[in-house]
Amino acid sequence: MYSSGKQTYIQLAERFCCSSKTIQRMLDKATIFKRDEFSCVAVVVMDTTYFGRGFGVMVFKNSLDGMVLFKQYVRYETNALYLAGISEISRRGIAIQGIVCDGRQGLLGLFGDIPIQMCQFHQIQIVQRYLTRKPKTQAAIELKKLTLKLTKQTKIDFINSLNTWYLHWSDYLNERSKSPSTGKTFYTHKRLRSAYLSLKRHLSYLFVFEDNKELMMPNTTNALDGQFSDLKNKLRNHNGLSKERKMKFIDGFFKA
Repeated sequence: MYSSGKQTYIQLAERFCCSSKTIQRMLDKATIFKRDEFSCVAVVVMDTTYFGRGFGVMVFKNSLDGMVLFKQYVRYETNALYLAGISEISRRGIAIQGIVCDGRQGLLGLFGDIPIQMCQFHQIQIVQRYLTRKPKTQAAIELKKLTLKLTKQTKIDFINSLNTWYLHWSDYLNERSKSPSTGKTFYTHKRLRSAYLSLKRHLSYLFVFEDNKELMMPNTTNALDGQFSDLKNKLRNHNGLSKERKMKFIDGFFKA
């Protein structure tokens, strides 16, 4: 009732005719049982969410059965911690046949021969940060429109669309301006160029799920993002929890 039913200390105290302090003590004493049996094969979806400055939880979920395989509390999201999590899952004898993650710098090339799918929605967000929600130039408007179709297009269709865009706008994209103070030149449309290069750089990771259909890899981290949203909605019913009690709630939520 506390974790899944969203009942607060006060509501539970009224229901069971005791004080909220008694409910709090009972919950503090409760034992959290963690899963110790998992499928032997996994497609790992991994991401990190934060509950304040310097307090986050990094979660590794099997998209094939929906089970959380491993989690760790972190101050900062680092590639080394993701690598340690994957190593721990492998150490347990679970065969990792694919990984789905965001496109943070350096992460996509860390895992050897394991197929890596970059979350397509994270790629869309990267482009939107460069172009803003309401781009002003026609080139940026067209590139954003093209990017928003990423999750709906096949690999070949998206690549063809991106190449067509580049052929049309290459001169504009490569325009340079001159600094009046130093005399040095620089790319005039830096943010547009960065958005395009991000798409170009990540192309080999954006359609891995399509190239490896037999692995049943998702193309986004949405399943985990949805679980993060659910967790935060539940925690909002218990505002004011200490860090230790919040961690116990999270332990019970993920059971990992």
